[in-house]
Amino acid sequence: MKVLAFHIGPDRYGLPLGSIVRVLPLLQLKQLPLTPHYVAGLMDLHGVHVPVIDLSRLAGLAPAAAQFDTRIVVVDYQADDGSSRALGLMASRVRGIEELDQARLADSGVHSAPFLGQVASSAEGTLQLVELQQLLPPDVRALLFPAGGAA
Repeated sequence: MKVLAFHIGPDRYGLPLGSIVRVLPLLQLKQLPLTPHYVAGLMDLHGVHVPVIDLSRLAGLAPAAAQFDTRIVVVDYQADDGSSRALGLMASRVRGIEELDQARLADSGVHSAPFLGQVASSAEGTLQLVELQQLLPPDVRALLFPAGGAA
């Protein structure tokens, strides 16, 4: 399985390439008042307004630093109504594509955050998968992707 490898704080994580629409440089975001602290803002992607989540803040860490390798990873996210919506994930230290041997994936044994999935070890260290559908709690999904909203 091919994944896009990046960091949340000091640790490596990955997203399966099949869920990624595009990877963009860090963009200026419109702030969204009264949203959870990990909602970094809203970006305009060719006329489509896309909410952006700061993965570092979601994990309880300091905000993602604006560095040369900080990216916004746009993914297809399944909204509660079954539609596919664009969601931006602000990720630090994006390292590129890695091949992950699925046979080496195992349960981490620790379930501290529902969006953290299986882990695999390699020469580069341990990498943990991010489970997109577990990323947002129901109330935040409803806030960012209201029923009847544009797909």
